[in-house]
This record gives sequence, structure tokens and C-alpha cells, in this order.
Amino acid sequence: MKIAATYDISTDSIFQHFGKTQNFKVYTIEDGKIADSKVIDNGGFGHHDLATYLKNLGIETLILGNRGQGAIDALNNAGLKQIAGITGNPDDAVKAFLAGTLKDNPDAKCDHHHGEHNHGEHNHGHSENTHTEQPVFTPVK
Repeated sequence: MKIAATYDISTDSIFQHFGKTQNFKVYTIEDGKIADSKVIDNGGFGHHDLATYLKNLGIETLILGNRGQGAIDALNNAGLKQIAGITGNPDDAVKAFLAGTLKDNPDAKCDHHHGEHNHGEHNHGHSENTHTEQPVFTPVK
């Protein structure tokens, strides 16, 4: 089994906006334990195309912070299990997932009115995970 987490390399933590993540930490799970992990880039994809990219890498479960409705739909369409609203270290999150103690927050959505958030901030200025997103269509690079 393969699990991925959105990843902020600079803070060694789960990146909080799925569509803007530059990296993922990918875990290979064998016998219920982490057998291997590696950091990969986003393949040059953004928003909706990331779901297909991850599925093509064999990812089954994605651990992430916030995501918009478009990302939720794309991840569902790709057949990826989502565990959203997660913060902190991805290694700890994966261990909690394997132990059955990592809890999904289905309300972890992000409302991005582009230009209002400083995307350099780890939490994008969000104080809670109850936002909704207006779909944004970005051309693929």
C-alpha cells in the first residue's frame, strides 16, 4: 500500500492547501508498518490534475490539510481516500493512520479568494478548517 501526505519541506509538516502543494511525502506500507518513505515533487501539476498524478503513482490514501470542493471531487473521482484537516509532522500522521487513530475532518475546506492569503505562510492565515472554496481553474503547465 502507498500513502502520500502533502508536504512542506521547510517546516517538515503537512502542507495545508492541496492544490498549491509543491511536494508530497510518499510512504510504502508493508505488514502494517512504514517500509520506506521519500519526498517527491508535484510533477508540475496543480489543483485537479494532482489527483490523477497521485493515482498513477499507486497512491491509495492521501493525508492532507485543507482542500477545496474541486479537489475533493477530483480525489474522489480518482478513487483516493482522503484524510483531511491534518496538521503536524507527516510521519506521525501516517503512524497514527496505521494505528487507526488518525481522524478525518470532512469540513476541512479552504476558501481561496486569490490575493487575500499569503501563500508563504504555513497556515495561509486560516484560524479554522470550516471554509468553502470557489473552484479555480488553472491551466496545466
